Amino acid sequence: MNDLINFLKTRRSTTAKTMIAGHLNESDLADILACGIRVPDHGALNPWSLTVIREKARSRIGKKILVPEYILKNPDATPEELDFEKNRFLRASAVIAVLFKPVSHPKIPLWEMELSTGAVCSNILVAAQSLGYAAQWLTEWYSYNNKMIKEIGGNPKTDKIAGFIYVGDKEKEPVERRRPKTENVINFLTE
Repeated sequence: MNDLINFLKTRRSTTAKTMIAGHLNESDLADILACGIRVPDHGALNPWSLTVIREKARSRIGKKILVPEYILKNPDATPEELDFEKNRFLRASAVIAVLFKPVSHPKIPLWEMELSTGAVCSNILVAAQSLGYAAQWLTEWYSYNNKMIKEIGGNPKTDKIAGFIYVGDKEKEPVERRRPKTENVINFLTE
């Protein structure tokens, strides 16, 4: 069987909760990012941007954005919850934020731009996993936070975070999860 097809049929995300920060090879990161932006994009509008959160920025964002913003929404947060938020991005070697940045165009619908942005997330995830890294695409509460949108270069009035792709090392291989039965989700039209 073709190696790419076999990989795609067996691909599995490692959850960020079970991920560990490790070495992320610079050339691998460059390849992951290059694959990420090689997506269908009607009109070559590039309605997205990427921000790679690495090194000290992972800790700074935890302390300066995640903890204070979490407290605003959860005033009764426990010290354990705040510690988790502070260290959230430290689980990965890098966290790649994908920002949807719509472009005004008379013929290309917004929906196609959104789909292109989702394809960026998927390509980053698959590229990282194909190189043997642990990777997971997440959208959690901070994906909908205006300070986070600004932190990664967006305008909260127009832009949205499509996801954070965590890239790190695996402590162990991920366990397979339930998958849909093909007959329940795939239809064929022949006439």
